[in-house]
Amino acid sequence: MMNLKNTIFIAVIILFIFQLIVMKQDAKIKETTHKPTIALSTFSLYDIAINLVGDTAEPFLILPLGVDAHSYEPSPKEVIKLYKSDLVVYSGAGLEPWIDGFDFKNKAIDMSLHVELKNFIEDGQDKENHNHSDSKVDPHYWLDLQNMIKATEFITKELIALLPANRELYSKNRDTYVDMLKRLHKDYKEKLSTCRVSTIIVNHNAFSYISNIYGFNIEALSGLSPDAQPSAKSMLTLIEHVKEHNISTIFFESFASDKAIKSIATEAKVSVNTLQPLGNITADEAEKNLSYEDIMRSNLEKISKALECR
Repeated sequence: MMNLKNTIFIAVIILFIFQLIVMKQDAKIKETTHKPTIALSTFSLYDIAINLVGDTAEPFLILPLGVDAHSYEPSPKEVIKLYKSDLVVYSGAGLEPWIDGFDFKNKAIDMSLHVELKNFIEDGQDKENHNHSDSKVDPHYWLDLQNMIKATEFITKELIALLPANRELYSKNRDTYVDMLKRLHKDYKEKLSTCRVSTIIVNHNAFSYISNIYGFNIEALSGLSPDAQPSAKSMLTLIEHVKEHNISTIFFESFASDKAIKSIATEAKVSVNTLQPLGNITADEAEKNLSYEDIMRSNLEKISKALECR
């Protein structure tokens, strides 16, 4: 009887030790298969990351699909996810007021510190003097393809620091992505080089980087905020401008109200179309798996048509 009890006791001990070994091995497997999470605050930055990391990490877009970058506030659940992220890359330049005072567990990068910023002057003119008293920084710097190249190179450097074993993969993917951006810049430059019309009209001035680089003008109902309400005077001025210059199309954005622009279009008898500023994308655009390049090329086609480029 004692031998049977001893045998049972020994068997229980062996089973317990075996379970401990299995649990330890499972923990090691989980540890080795854990992919770092990378949080990115705009679609443009997110597009860079997903093209760089392959299956070595899990980038995620901080903004829920269809939510405007200017007005987003993270929920408590989203705050926890952000806090735990292995790397956070946020746009900066005042685009995310919720970031002030945010406590990150790991590294967080303000990308606006690593690109070239432009100032937006309230009278509608752009100027590069960052200390101008009547100006504010235009946060839509990702629409400048040279800035996208800078951002790609900087994110690559940070990924290599985070996961040095993947240096070769990240460097190769960086070169491919930068080549795409250079081709895109070349196509913008060529397509917008000779145009009959010199100005596009938009509801919200998110496109001054593009207009400054490729030599056309922007007339906007509001300044940098898509939620700003245009005055009756500004609407009347734009209607007169449209009629005087025989403009055929005016634009609004996916995330902004089209009410004022449609009123102007009706009065001036012109068509209305959308431009995508690429701070975020809609659920429909995500379902179509549209990339930064896809949307920038769509913007180019619409702008060149409105400017009547040859």
